[in-house]
Amino acid sequence: MADLITLGWRERLALPQLGIGVLKAKLDTGARSSSLHVDTLETFLRDGATWLCFTIHAGRRQPLEIRCEAPALDRRAVTDTGGRRTERWFIRSEVQLAGQRFDVDINLTDRRHMLFPMLLGRSALSGRFAVDPARSYTQSRPPRVATDLSA
Repeated sequence: MADLITLGWRERLALPQLGIGVLKAKLDTGARSSSLHVDTLETFLRDGATWLCFTIHAGRRQPLEIRCEAPALDRRAVTDTGGRRTERWFIRSEVQLAGQRFDVDINLTDRRHMLFPMLLGRSALSGRFAVDPARSYTQSRPPRVATDLSA
């Protein structure tokens, strides 16, 4: 455990493959999977494979609409904190956090009533990071990729 980077319960990260330069995320060791807020979500076929087109509105000072496309990884049942099971689309995308870049499976859902547009779950954190719930924003902002969605 001494080799793990210790992060706070909330951090800023980037999703460079989606063109998202900075996004506030809650790090949640109680959640198995990672979730990303999307405002719209549509499926389409590209070369015989299912792809997802989705938009994200984020940022408090200057709300921006980001349009993203990614191949669908899977559609799985997810149980939320209230015990409700829903089917959600998953994508795999690279996350940039604490100077590391790694791929994470992310489900796309409506998180508009949550404080953070992204939740990074224990599957993404395990073996890479330790989380200290008494700390927050321990890392510097990721280098800008394309769009800054920090509030």
